[in-house]
Amino acid sequence: MADKNIVKNKKADRRRRRVRSKIFGTPECPRLTVSRSLKNVTVQIIDDEKKITLVGLASNSKEILKDIKPTEKKTEAAHKVGLKIAELAKAKGIEKVVFDRNQYRFHGRIKAVAEGARKGGLKF
Repeated sequence: MADKNIVKNKKADRRRRRVRSKIFGTPECPRLTVSRSLKNVTVQIIDDEKKITLVGLASNSKEILKDIKPTEKKTEAAHKVGLKIAELAKAKGIEKVVFDRNQYRFHGRIKAVAEGARKGGLKF
């Protein structure tokens, strides 16, 4: 019998490839990708044609730690990360992005990042 972690990682990889097959970031409309760990959320805005990261931010980075209180929930912190990434993107002249949720469901912290970015002024 196969190890269940191997099976779980294969399923996650299949979901990631399915999502990424439909999404591609251009200079006019880069890709906003979200990844999460047990404690933190990482957000990047990527231009896939040039293969560069335009803006990146994590919930444990210095810019955002001063805004997040230690008693806040992870979902609230993810919302603030979304607001801050929208602010950084606006400073770089990015108005419109395509959202890449990776293998994660559009639920919880991933949804909070998306809502924060929309509230900050990014258009999906």
